[in-house]
Amino acid sequence: MAESIETDILIVGAGIAGVGLAAELAPFYDVLVIEQESTAAYHSTGRSVAIFIRNYGNDVIRALNRASLPLFDKPDPMLFPHPLLSPRGQLFVADENGVAQHRALLDEADGLRSISVDEALALMPALRPERIAAAAYEHDAQDIDVGALHQGWLRKARASGARVMTDAALWGAERVRGRWCVKTRQGRIVAGTIVNAAGAWADAVARACAVAPLGIQPMRRSVAVLPAPAGHDIRAWPATDDSAEGWYCKPDGGKLFVSPAEEIPVEAHDAYVDDMVLAEGLHRFESAVDYPVVRVERSWAGLRSFAPDRTPVVGFSAGGIWRPDGAGAVPAGGRTDPAGRALRGPGVHRAGHGAGPFHEVSTRGRSSPMTTMRASSPKGLLHRLTSGADRIVVRAAARREPDLLGTALCVLAFACTAARAEMLAYGQ
Repeated sequence: MAESIETDILIVGAGIAGVGLAAELAPFYDVLVIEQESTAAYHSTGRSVAIFIRNYGNDVIRALNRASLPLFDKPDPMLFPHPLLSPRGQLFVADENGVAQHRALLDEADGLRSISVDEALALMPALRPERIAAAAYEHDAQDIDVGALHQGWLRKARASGARVMTDAALWGAERVRGRWCVKTRQGRIVAGTIVNAAGAWADAVARACAVAPLGIQPMRRSVAVLPAPAGHDIRAWPATDDSAEGWYCKPDGGKLFVSPAEEIPVEAHDAYVDDMVLAEGLHRFESAVDYPVVRVERSWAGLRSFAPDRTPVVGFSAGGIWRPDGAGAVPAGGRTDPAGRALRGPGVHRAGHGAGPFHEVSTRGRSSPMTTMRASSPKGLLHRLTSGADRIVVRAAARREPDLLGTALCVLAFACTAARAEMLAYGQ
């Protein structure tokens, strides 16, 4: 057998979560990213119909979305020479059957305002006015250039010394004398810490490492690409969603992307479209607009993977592996359909140290005093972190270097959602 590859941190998955974390860690540690496919970002990240929506998800995800905004407002020009966001806006419409869901959406939303039928038609003139019982608009929703985001982090990771190995599916791993011995398609790897950023395959990777899975469930979502309707210039149309989640659409490159907005639990696989599900979704869309759907130019599907509570998974695994996962927001935070929330939220499980080292976290915003929060677990910490902090100081519970490493990983994972934060980690 070939000689083992040694690394401090092994990240499993070269999607946006894995590569983003590698970019943050590589300046400080030896980092190796392995990817089971022949190219990075093959699954969720590469199939995203991405839009940055402040009102997407639960309270934790929304806080992460807000924390992500500084990266988009002032991206590092060396990594992202072109804007990562572009104006789009998001329109929500409901028919009589969807009014209750529409009201619930408004009740919990921030920055979403009710508008009239005429205002909705001015934004999206192909809608049927008689099918609009209620409408609302979020002006600040913006398209995300997910490809540029991923490539920028990949450049930073590699420039900082991180290695990326493709066609390297993880077959198994075990702890031997305090380190992980990992079997992959490309050979043996020895690592101090494993990061599970495998998206839909997160539970499979956990089991391969003899770690209890967390119940990450892949959900299939599909998209059809339609030609622009005759007589309409769709370039300025907003993303338009049925408030009852029966369909959504968004212009892209002169075409109209339309999704049935389905969530079908599936096993992790190279997702493909269910023609019947797509046809039913297109029928719902067609019922809401004033023109027939006569041609689908192409279609695809992706997997959106969720923890049971749909909150980003953050915390140390008792079995010794930590992971970014959940429906959460990585640095980009916004919705990335269909491949679903491909921008997996950063969560942290550190190898071999039980519940982890967190003792306290202090944050200071530009106009606020230093405040200190205590959390018994990294997940509790994430629930308590809020947007607006430019400085975060994390104290480990002990001086031991493994605890410091674990804390640094947790903090840097959060850095992927608050890119402008200044991250400091030290023992006490």
